[in-house]
Amino acid sequence: MKIKATLAALSLTATSAWAADDVTLQLKWVTQAQFAGYYVALEKGFYDEEDLNVTIKPGGPDIAPTQVLAGGGADVTVEWMPAALAAREKGLPMVNIAQPFKSSGMMLTCRKDAGVETTADFPGKTLGVWFFGNEFPFLSWMSQLEIPTDGSEAGVEVLKQGFNVDPILNGQAACVSTMTYNEYWQVIDAGLTPEELTIFKYEDNGVATLEDGLYVLEENLEDPAFEDKMVRFVRASMKGWKYAEENPDEAAEIVLEYDETGAQTETHQKRMMGEVAKLTAGSNGALDPADYERTVASLLSGGSDPVISAAPTGAWTHQITDKALN
Repeated sequence: MKIKATLAALSLTATSAWAADDVTLQLKWVTQAQFAGYYVALEKGFYDEEDLNVTIKPGGPDIAPTQVLAGGGADVTVEWMPAALAAREKGLPMVNIAQPFKSSGMMLTCRKDAGVETTADFPGKTLGVWFFGNEFPFLSWMSQLEIPTDGSEAGVEVLKQGFNVDPILNGQAACVSTMTYNEYWQVIDAGLTPEELTIFKYEDNGVATLEDGLYVLEENLEDPAFEDKMVRFVRASMKGWKYAEENPDEAAEIVLEYDETGAQTETHQKRMMGEVAKLTAGSNGALDPADYERTVASLLSGGSDPVISAAPTGAWTHQITDKALN
């Protein structure tokens, strides 16, 4: 009995010694190719290679990644920088530890038959805007254009847009918020043609802000064990992203395997992955300080109602990527 007990104890000790470290990732939205790199890293065993047991939690219309992070429901979250910086200013010390997305996919998609062909046509129109933190880039843009968002004759009427494109289809709005990789194609699939639309890419209008970065709470970075987990997590995640870029169709199929809702289609996910690959191209995962400064400048340029009131300090770090990518 003593021998058996000793062997059992040794076995337990060995198992504990080799147990993978748990990491919970909160996504900004539902399971789709926007997050393909993480699902690829999971499916291909890249996290396993780093001794990580990663749980990916999908987002949704009722899930705020900043709140999940604040409440301890995730170790790391995917978030847009405007929302993260706004949360930081309000007291939630979020820190960007990696930036897989180099470019912004955000657009305003408008109907030409609603009289919108240039930004000068915005006044007097109703524009669909996502909220829950996604409105910040839009508000900065309107402020730079000196267009009020109060519904006045010289301004625009802001429609709080659901996470669909119905307002542009049913005539509720002249323009709606879309992403290059998702909602724009929903407009096309609904029957409108590219020739009938005017698109305004935030990137082309000089108001693009960083999207889909990886954020953690500042205090956690002081823990060497947490730092080590994040180094391994970022390294495996970027391996997943680069694999997804090079194998977009396979990446889309992997995403479909993890979509428990069954709502996604192969055609849409493959198209989405092709567009998302354009946004991650050029990034090795390390935040480009110039991109950060551009984002901050855009958010500070809100006139009397800026998204943030002062340039943040400590909002990003190369602490993780310097170790993960070198």
